[in-house]
Amino acid sequence: MITVIVADIFGRTPALEELASTICKNYLIVDPYDAQNEMFQTESDAYEYFSSNIGLENYSAHLINSLTKLDSSVNLVGFSVGAAAIWNLSGSFAFSHVNKATCFYGSQIRNNRKVAPLFPVTLIFPRAEKHFSVSELISELYNTERITIRQVPYFHGFMNRCSTNFNLQGYESELRTLAACAI
Repeated sequence: MITVIVADIFGRTPALEELASTICKNYLIVDPYDAQNEMFQTESDAYEYFSSNIGLENYSAHLINSLTKLDSSVNLVGFSVGAAAIWNLSGSFAFSHVNKATCFYGSQIRNNRKVAPLFPVTLIFPRAEKHFSVSELISELYNTERITIRQVPYFHGFMNRCSTNFNLQGYESELRTLAACAI
């Protein structure tokens, strides 16, 4: 089994590599920039670059392409746009080798609410989001089959050391949960 880590707008960073190696031994990082470390100065720089040059639709297609090359069982872990990319493909029959997915603060999920996942998906939402009501989205998705939802007392980006919202307590708590699930 392999754990596929699906990066956020920062892409592949040393911090993400550390997170991946902490939760499992056999992992693949899929990122929007083809494993090139972009090293953005700020979160807004990363967001602008991703939005102007990649976009969620292209990133979702990149993830699909990456997954079709794998022939072993897969667990997915995604962050922000990575979580939204996982969500976008979770209703596809083409990915029967995916065991489960854990999606952190996938705020773009709100734009694709009608997905019916074909494998178990845990959605971890932050305390709040600037552009929509987290509680309303949770209420709408709550009874969807194969979805588990948790809301944490941290903000969007709490799992990313590059984010202004990084929270060490939340990060360590979720790392323990992810590592226990990877066994």
